[in-house]
Amino acid sequence: MRTTFASTGARRTSREDEFDDGRRIALFLDVDGTLLDLAERPDEVTVPRGLLASVAGAQAKTGGALALVSGRTIADLDRFFAPLRLPAAGVHGAELRLDPGEGVISPPGTNPLPPSLWTALTDLLQGFPGTIAENKRFSYAVHYRLAPAVGDVLRRRLATLLKTAPYSGITMLEAHCAFELKTREFDKGRAIATFLSAPPFLGRTPIFIGDDDTDEAGFAVVSARGGRAFSVGRPRPGATATFGSPSEVRGWLAGFAGVGASV
Repeated sequence: MRTTFASTGARRTSREDEFDDGRRIALFLDVDGTLLDLAERPDEVTVPRGLLASVAGAQAKTGGALALVSGRTIADLDRFFAPLRLPAAGVHGAELRLDPGEGVISPPGTNPLPPSLWTALTDLLQGFPGTIAENKRFSYAVHYRLAPAVGDVLRRRLATLLKTAPYSGITMLEAHCAFELKTREFDKGRAIATFLSAPPFLGRTPIFIGDDDTDEAGFAVVSARGGRAFSVGRPRPGATATFGSPSEVRGWLAGFAGVGASV
């Protein structure tokens, strides 16, 4: 039986046949918490059996109009999805690869975060055992899945740090047991808009599936372009429907691609 958005728990609309037609859509997929189940440490996530075939099949069905839109670096995405090399936005849009055959670029005005902030951040985290800091040049991520009780205090301490000069232009986004420090010059919404301005994404109806606060800028852009935005796990602002879990997303993707289910 054909797998549709409705059969995975996402509410069907009268336009769903359009969204099942790969020739008419541009498909944007978050990775952690959307395609992949979260792990205690960011380097411990696993790629489920069958997912690569689903992604490759969906890419073929859309004629190449499929992109990963992630907080991960594009180098990480290439490692996880090897041997596939896909259009991708990494580090929440600070890194862009519009064509699989091209190199990675950054949008105009996108600059690495100051090393002094990294030093201040790692010094601060010495008082929070169990936290993990991740330096992605354009953003610094703080993971506290191993110490969930510190979340509220850590949030306040990070907010205080960012209020001090010269870090007042840096914002903080929340993910699942993580905080992401970045500038305002880029986000997933702007990354998706960039893809939609170029072939093979140009002129297509966008679909974006994501799972946390960092995806909401993407939801807004997709909705404004007449597409559909789907959250994972719970409803989120800008999302029109919700998948219950990454496994449901993988199930829909396998059905869309016409391959066996990804577990």
